[in-house]
Amino acid sequence: MEESNQSNNQIEPKKTEEVSNVLQSYSPYPIISPVAAAFIGLIGGFVLYQFLGGLLTLLIFGFDLEAAPVNGLRLITIAGQILFILLPALLFSKWIYGDVSKIILVKLPRLKEMLLFVIGIIILTPMLQSFLYIQNYFIERWAESSQFIYSVKTLLDSLNELIEKTFGNLMRADNIPEMILVVLTISIVPAFCEEVLFRGYIQRSFELKFKPYFAAIITAIFFSAYHFNPYGIIPLAILGFYFGFAAYSSQSLIIPIILHFLNNFFAVMLYFVIGDDELITADVVDPASLNTNYLYFFSMLVLFVVLIILIKQYYKKIKTA
Repeated sequence: MEESNQSNNQIEPKKTEEVSNVLQSYSPYPIISPVAAAFIGLIGGFVLYQFLGGLLTLLIFGFDLEAAPVNGLRLITIAGQILFILLPALLFSKWIYGDVSKIILVKLPRLKEMLLFVIGIIILTPMLQSFLYIQNYFIERWAESSQFIYSVKTLLDSLNELIEKTFGNLMRADNIPEMILVVLTISIVPAFCEEVLFRGYIQRSFELKFKPYFAAIITAIFFSAYHFNPYGIIPLAILGFYFGFAAYSSQSLIIPIILHFLNNFFAVMLYFVIGDDELITADVVDPASLNTNYLYFFSMLVLFVVLIILIKQYYKKIKTA
């Protein structure tokens, strides 16, 4: 009799485990394909922020945005980021996946891994600035020899001028409180909201169907297109991929949020120090410095590749430890 009870006790945990596995297999989440979920986030975020957010701005301030109070525009920009980028990412994660924490991954990084990635953004930012100079130099030369390229460039220049004017107005500050509001508007809020949407919800969704680096590349391309910066498409895609690489490697959004903040913060600080004409113009002023930019770009590229190798080795050691 005792032997029979012992036998039943051994079988019962196995049955419980089998029942648990069966229940998990009938989980309704995700309620749709992760790829479809990612595109819902892309389309939803685009429509909500770019169109609904833009419409809300026009309803509040009218069509003459240059006459609108700049602090009001900053506040509405912050509100738009939170309402139309951050909130949809969290709601979509809950609705489609059931558990936000499984999609929006957050854990405290080690100091060493944080420092490695920060060194990367310090190298990458000036490297991409040199790339932008080289890119724009050749675009101007090609435009001189092709009427079609000249027409395309004229269109891109108009769009770029609008973007420069918009960000130029948001970044101008006359006192310390305004500087703090600029940093909040341009650096802190976008870094948090955009990383939760792109590297959190969207990239994580793609990772459930594709290889991690491919998921990061797809997300980076959409991240670049999302910003409507005609001359910054390639640099923004590279930045986006680096943020995605950081998110996947660390399994946390904290590092890409900090990297995104630092990238934007460097731009804001340079704007305060140098001024808009020096910083955000897409024109090539001094073609004679092309060789200098070549040298600088490839030097930074070598350093960046070495750093990526070090980062991969660092995580490999952690996995084998």
